[in-house]
Amino acid sequence: MTTTAGGISGAPDRSAPSRSHPSDTHPDLVPLREAAARGDWPATAAFFARLDTEEERSFASGLLAEVDGVEGYLEAASADHPGDPLPRTLLAERYVHIGWAIRSRAMAEHVSREQFTSFHSWLRRAEQVLIEVCAEHPASAHAWTVRVTTARGLELGAAEARRRYDRLSAHHPHHYPAQTQLLQNVYPKWGGSWEAAHGFARECATEAPDGSHAGALVATAHVEHWAELEGARRATYLRDVAIRDDLRFAARVSVLHPAYRPRFHGTGAHGVFALAFALGGHHADALPHFRELDAPPPDSPWHYFSDPPAVFAKYRHAALSAARGESR
Repeated sequence: MTTTAGGISGAPDRSAPSRSHPSDTHPDLVPLREAAARGDWPATAAFFARLDTEEERSFASGLLAEVDGVEGYLEAASADHPGDPLPRTLLAERYVHIGWAIRSRAMAEHVSREQFTSFHSWLRRAEQVLIEVCAEHPASAHAWTVRVTTARGLELGAAEARRRYDRLSAHHPHHYPAQTQLLQNVYPKWGGSWEAAHGFARECATEAPDGSHAGALVATAHVEHWAELEGARRATYLRDVAIRDDLRFAARVSVLHPAYRPRFHGTGAHGVFALAFALGGHHADALPHFRELDAPPPDSPWHYFSDPPAVFAKYRHAALSAARGESR
């Protein structure tokens, strides 16, 4: 399938080059990046100890999981500190990342039997670690979040994924990283439906405290829905006034609310709102989100384009022009 700077045709371009690293936006992530490069467990543990929230810990864990080779020092740390849930949970998430890289982001029909076998093997390794961690530390938001992901990859079903999310939310309601993972579980491509996906996203946005990141789930679900459509349906989907109003509400109660305090997830949240509004031609609505961004966020829906920076620049210019009252 081919993607262009101005639009998308067919499936998203999963081969698009990587963009900026989150530490470019958040310099306080640099020590984690450096500790991972050195294989330095004490520095890694000290970094996580300084984080204020469970959302930040989940975000940082996801970054660490992307670093090639970190499983070596995480395995050693897990053996050296058998009672500590942190190295084991970080290791499990690294195993999940390894497995998913083998599977690739391709649709199931394009994944070989050998890829699936290896993918499931890595996820089962992660599961064995996480089962122990969750038994010993049932309030661990970090471990349960990763288990929501493994439930999807191991095709354990929507009910089991929701059970794991509910176990987490009983201790940590409105945990955005877990919500993003469960949202994936209820997409049609994983056996769910768009009705379920939009319903869950709105539920999260409505029930979360004002100023949380949960509203970004509404934008994420709409962009994912848009990407699955074709032709005229895709061209008009995000232009729908009801969807525009849905996005406006979600932005107003989350990243545009006076109580909002930006942290690690803020760039991605603003990024998905910027894209959703821009694709719908609602450039004035997109503007406050573009003002928070210097480039398309990594690991966001901007990967649907073969040249994310060019698309980002195009839509950012349109938003700025709308602010000046120019017609686009």
